[in-house]
Amino acid sequence: MKKIQILGTGCPKCKKLAATAETAAKELGISYKMEKVTDITKIVQFGVMMTPALAVDGEVKLVGKIPGIEEMKKILAEK
Repeated sequence: MKKIQILGTGCPKCKKLAATAETAAKELGISYKMEKVTDITKIVQFGVMMTPALAVDGEVKLVGKIPGIEEMKKILAEK
């Protein structure tokens, strides 16, 4: 099971990133657990200075942008 973390304060861009990740994961048929990390201290611990950001299995994959579905699928499909 993949752990997908959305790092951000809950802004509209953060919600869009979460929706994109969820759609891509469902289309790929992968099992996942989504977590929204809204605590600034925790976000900074990831080394992220700009939101929204995406971490997969604890590794930051994207910062400050929202990819399209196809790009998100590629990110989530990585081992």
